[in-house]
Amino acid sequence: MKISGRTKVCVLIGDPVEHSLSPSIQNAAFQHLDLDYVYLAFTVREKNLENAILGSRSLGLHGLNVTMPHKTDVVRYLDQLDQTARKVGSVNTILNQNGRMIGYTTDGIGALNALKYGGVNPSGKKIVILGAGGASRSISFTLARETKEFVILNRTLERAESLVNDLFDFLGSDADLRAGRLNDANLKEELKDAEILINATSVGMHPKDAETPVNSGLLNRSMVVLDLVYEPLETRLLREAKIAGAKTIDGLSMLVHQGAASFEIWTGKKAPIDVMMETTKEKLREKTR
Repeated sequence: MKISGRTKVCVLIGDPVEHSLSPSIQNAAFQHLDLDYVYLAFTVREKNLENAILGSRSLGLHGLNVTMPHKTDVVRYLDQLDQTARKVGSVNTILNQNGRMIGYTTDGIGALNALKYGGVNPSGKKIVILGAGGASRSISFTLARETKEFVILNRTLERAESLVNDLFDFLGSDADLRAGRLNDANLKEELKDAEILINATSVGMHPKDAETPVNSGLLNRSMVVLDLVYEPLETRLLREAKIAGAKTIDGLSMLVHQGAASFEIWTGKKAPIDVMMETTKEKLREKTR
């Protein structure tokens, strides 16, 4: 990699960022297409977020990824949001376009493309998504437009209902949307005919690998299960879904596809998905050695 005064710099900001695979993924993609770009990661504390955005503009950084805990707060410091980011109320990708900081969210398109990459078309299907946080919001605003029926289950019912109301405002009152509390009774009712199940909670994430948001008896061969958790790569939910005969898609695919969408916003070029996927797998293998 050759770095010069013309090299375009993209960065990840968040707290923490030390664990992130994004620098490896993005730099592999830049190098594969021989682009004069470089990607770095910086820890930015909450109190320093505004200064970080001002500094990024002043330094002429070309693009940013924004991770927790800044995805919502960063909105107030940007000049413009794309339609989905404005509706969702959070941003994970920023393009510096001649000094104008434009915010996007790629979590939703990442989930959609992860499904399609896995051979699954969500159009006309019933989707049940677990969780109503930032990732769920972004995914919901993208996938709810594609589906026949869309159900959001969350431990705090009011948060799920708030998201459904926002979706109604976005899609219209004819949309088939509903919210429920994330509990065994609602899971049993909604999963009996669900075609796609998405876990957008942190349940099952390392070091709590033994946990799962869904009782194994509710999983079946008629559904597709996407788990956004990628550490461990095969969560208990995915392991039990495979045993039940369901098709499974791991969080690595979601991670790569949302990163690919950021890459395309910054470069205007089609992301080399296979290169990014293999790089991610290799880095995860290194972490487990």
